[in-house]
Amino acid sequence: MSDAVTIADIYKLFERTESQFAEFQKEADRRSAEADRRSAEADRRREEADRTMEELKKQVQETTKAVNSLTTPLCLFIEEMVEPAVVGLFQKWGIDVTQTMSRLKSKRPGAAMEIDIVAVNGSELVAVECKSRLSRDDVDDFVSRLQRFKVAFPQFREFRVYGAVAGIEIDQGIDVYAYRRGLFVIKQSGETVKIINDAQFQPLGFAEGV
Repeated sequence: MSDAVTIADIYKLFERTESQFAEFQKEADRRSAEADRRSAEADRRREEADRTMEELKKQVQETTKAVNSLTTPLCLFIEEMVEPAVVGLFQKWGIDVTQTMSRLKSKRPGAAMEIDIVAVNGSELVAVECKSRLSRDDVDDFVSRLQRFKVAFPQFREFRVYGAVAGIEIDQGIDVYAYRRGLFVIKQSGETVKIINDAQFQPLGFAEGV
């Protein structure tokens, strides 16, 4: 026959259970506090990351503004160099342009664009893109616009359209790349500009059949 359970035994069991519960509660509180600490740290880091991102955005905006303030005058500078020379330059190539237009703009859906300089006569025109530094992306973008030129400017639908790119600085190999895409390449030469394409160059007529 088993020993009878006394009040003292029950009290000891209660004390032991209470002690275990206290330890469990203490550990639970510790883990909760640790989780709160980690959550607070995570919140702090997120806030710090947000502040850093905002600072970076501000720096990018300020840098972009500064770059634009530099490149815009340079682009205007090369346009001012190119425009007075283009008539003579292209007449030497047998393209008998007689007048120029600056900043020709179109807002037609699907063909919105701006052309820096257009040299034109009664049946031919040369669209000129001016850049302070000419890159491959600039060439590709300009060719894309030339292919939509007659959609943007239907008044020139019957014209033969040529393209030219001009730059103070031209990335390595981009002059050859533009040449192969059928564009005239204009570079600074002293206080004026010149076309650097060789005598074998055959300019491409853009937007034909549109």
